[in-house]
Amino acid sequence: MSVVDRQETTVPMRALGATGRSRRWVSSHVHLTITADFCCALTAGLVGYLFRFGEASSPPRPDALLAAALPLIWVCWVAAARAYDVRFFGAGSEEYRRILDAGVSLTAAVAIVSYATKAEVARGFVVVTLPAVTALSLLARYRLRKHLHWRQARGECLRRAVAVGHREAVAELIREFGRARHLGMEIVAACLPADHGTENVLTVPVRGRLDNVADVVRRTGADTVAVLACPELAGVELRRLAWQLEKSETELLVASALLDIAGPRTSIRPVAGLPLLHVDHPELTGARRLIKTVFDRTAAAVALVVLTPVWAVTAGLIWLDDRGPAFFSQQRVGRDGRDFTMLKFRTMVVDAERLRADLDHAVPDDEVLFKIKKDPRITRIGTRLRRYSIDELPQLVNVLRGEMSLVGPRPPLPDEVSRYGQDVFRRLAVKPGMTGLWQVSGRSDLSWEESVRLDLRYIENWSLILDLQILWKTVAAVVRGSGAY
Repeated sequence: MSVVDRQETTVPMRALGATGRSRRWVSSHVHLTITADFCCALTAGLVGYLFRFGEASSPPRPDALLAAALPLIWVCWVAAARAYDVRFFGAGSEEYRRILDAGVSLTAAVAIVSYATKAEVARGFVVVTLPAVTALSLLARYRLRKHLHWRQARGECLRRAVAVGHREAVAELIREFGRARHLGMEIVAACLPADHGTENVLTVPVRGRLDNVADVVRRTGADTVAVLACPELAGVELRRLAWQLEKSETELLVASALLDIAGPRTSIRPVAGLPLLHVDHPELTGARRLIKTVFDRTAAAVALVVLTPVWAVTAGLIWLDDRGPAFFSQQRVGRDGRDFTMLKFRTMVVDAERLRADLDHAVPDDEVLFKIKKDPRITRIGTRLRRYSIDELPQLVNVLRGEMSLVGPRPPLPDEVSRYGQDVFRRLAVKPGMTGLWQVSGRSDLSWEESVRLDLRYIENWSLILDLQILWKTVAAVVRGSGAY
């Protein structure tokens, strides 16, 4: 047997091993999730029953029967809500949304059934147990996701993918998966059009062309194919690829040409036999913006009252450090290009603006943002305030005034706006925020391009649920203190 023959016979064996490992960890994670939901329901049923009745009753009440059956009912109900779909493990809010849907629908079902059958189910038991099982399952899913992210950061539990498309698009996908390891995807091979050469795309080898993707999947042991916007592979060719991948149960992902548009704004509508992608406009006005405004101002008012002692201590420390004023105000650009005065705790020397000219040489000419590590103008107490974002607390006043939001794009300076390109002006379509995707994705460590991309993604996909997620993640980012200077 020749060397080539030996290579061709051993590659499929490695491929089968890789695919088997991928499917094993997916199956193991699903089983672990089911077990967690079962335990959450068991705990909630017991707590709810003891809270309402204190001890077992004789003969058993309908509440006791419901508490005993709740673990099995909850697991089946969650499965019916498709909350065990592996596509949603590890990223996005869909997994949490489906748990919430399961909790709400089960509560409604229990109420309807108990009314129709005249079963004497105590309302106190239902009010405690069903919200508790929903909350516990959400917490369990969060902890399981964090554990999965930890394993993926170590190179475990990754799905092996073949990227198909033009070289530039494949390179961008590789960079994106490299930045976001929590997406759980590893590009193991690329398939490019014939005229794109055979050189590696970044660190990923080119293993084939557009006409032998299925063969590359078999040889590399991939379990996913990601097809990027590619005119050479569309229509009939894409359908034939789907048929080929169906035999090996390989998942097929097809990217649209749209940038940073999330699922809730898109839907497939068949027209004359063609599956057309319908894209809704982002809801930046009307009732949803009113809800966001009410939420922002209410939360800001509460936070201002609760954090009054922190304000007093911080102001005192700043004054003791250099006997200068505690607050610093600066002109920023808000929604629709309107200027406003943003407030912060002062973290630099009093004449910091005058000294900035002496530091311009430390920032490249093509850099829009003025930011340097170890800025000599920052005071001793200012370093601590910046690390934990305490200096930004006075912006709650801006939120209460309606000039800013709790979550939104980063508030730009007027000279930054004067250097904006055409697309970047989209950031001014909403109010700037105290925090945002940029805050929970690296803070000052992000490049200008990455910061803009995250701000635009936020604007295109805004929702109140997304705001709550960002606020939750902001707490972790602030506690870590990473990326702040």
